[in-house]
Amino acid sequence: MTRFAEPGEGSVGIASDKFRRAAALAFLLLVAFVVLPGFAAGPLLIDDYANGLSAGWEKKVFRGETAYEPVVEGSRPVVKAESRATASALVYRVSLDPMAHPRLSWSWKIARTIRAGDERTKAGDDYAARVYVVFPSALFWKTRAVNYIWANRLPREAFLPNAYTGNAVMVAVESGDGNAGKWIDEERNLVDDYRRAFGEDPPRIGAVAIMTDTDNTGESAVAWYGAIRFLPPGP
Repeated sequence: MTRFAEPGEGSVGIASDKFRRAAALAFLLLVAFVVLPGFAAGPLLIDDYANGLSAGWEKKVFRGETAYEPVVEGSRPVVKAESRATASALVYRVSLDPMAHPRLSWSWKIARTIRAGDERTKAGDDYAARVYVVFPSALFWKTRAVNYIWANRLPREAFLPNAYTGNAVMVAVESGDGNAGKWIDEERNLVDDYRRAFGEDPPRIGAVAIMTDTDNTGESAVAWYGAIRFLPPGP
């Protein structure tokens, strides 16, 4: 796991045991505040995995490595994630005005939810699938994230602060095993969700990530992620 970066540090150090399981908080802090070139208006494809994982993805390891592998399901190029008591993410840095790209679309599938998973507790803070959108700040403690999760117990459309930090809010886009084994297409309005989560307009978007993790419960999970896109305003 990682700890807070001190002012002037060039890298993120190793955490004390107190923060070893704070995967959500660590993830927020690992997305450094950097200025990247902006992207043009219009749909922005992050990756459709047609040629495997693009070079823009960065691995962020919290506690053991989740295996992420580009595969083809039928005719669909996707990323398969497999976690065995591990927690790591794939992060893609961007620099986007959320008002110009307020919608996020993706598809995903899980084998099953986490049996001991419980969004309300640190011990249960594991998810078969989640998609993060990170809103960085020059003041690292103000970095925030909206976490779209395939919930274990929360009802669909529930919003809940992460068990480790109020700077990350979990949004239950899917819930339970009713749709396990099926491909589900999703689209969310980032601006609306950020306003509901934090009570104000969002700053610039700094990164998007996919993550399958089971380090807190010690279980295993398998998920698949399809193409991810940021979209302009729509009807």
